[in-house]
Amino acid sequence: MALLELKGIRVRYGNVEALHGIDIHVEEGEIVTLLGANGAGKSTTLLTISGLVRPCAGEVLFDGKSLLRIPAHDVVRQGIAQSPEGRRVFGTMTVVENLRLGAFSVRDKAKTAETLDWIFDLFPRLFERREQLAGTLSGGEQQMLAIGRALMAQPRLLLLDEPSLGLAPLFVRSIFETVRNISASGVTVLLVEQNARAALKLASRGYVLEVGNVVMHDTAANLLADPSVREAYLGG
Repeated sequence: MALLELKGIRVRYGNVEALHGIDIHVEEGEIVTLLGANGAGKSTTLLTISGLVRPCAGEVLFDGKSLLRIPAHDVVRQGIAQSPEGRRVFGTMTVVENLRLGAFSVRDKAKTAETLDWIFDLFPRLFERREQLAGTLSGGEQQMLAIGRALMAQPRLLLLDEPSLGLAPLFVRSIFETVRNISASGVTVLLVEQNARAALKLASRGYVLEVGNVVMHDTAANLLADPSVREAYLGG
């Protein structure tokens, strides 16, 4: 049984159907990436998993249990956390305050302190900036904070939406290396990323979405070598 399964998921925004019955699965311990152009349905897929968007048909199963009838904050308690597109940190709060907000579902204070130490190990710059207001951080630092905040929930599955968007190349390399370390620690990752080449080098498998449909699913290595993927997403 897969850790995460989407079966026949359809999502409508008013009269417009954004997802047309997609099927996706993620095994425990994997890094899986969703590729596609803007408007393909990638972010909608993550929001559906998180419970922030409700499908009009289909099923979302996490560890064999349906997520469709529980509110979004309980999805976090089930073991899924999301780092959203655009980072969305709380700019008038400090780095530490932002991180502690991510632990709202964790009642074990000792475990929360342990997780905070781990995040500071993953992102030493956040430790250096821990008392700084989040709104004064650089874009790369805010992305570190957004990922760290999601990890404070101690998820089994981490959803990452465009973690490299708008970042300088140095930060992009750092973020992807950290995602690899997060995976090595035992957290399963579902990644939405415009930088298709970097995502496929990181992931074990990938799905290609086009206008709300899964049009291709294969190992990352096969997708990297596929001529149609190379032409559409890798620059030829």
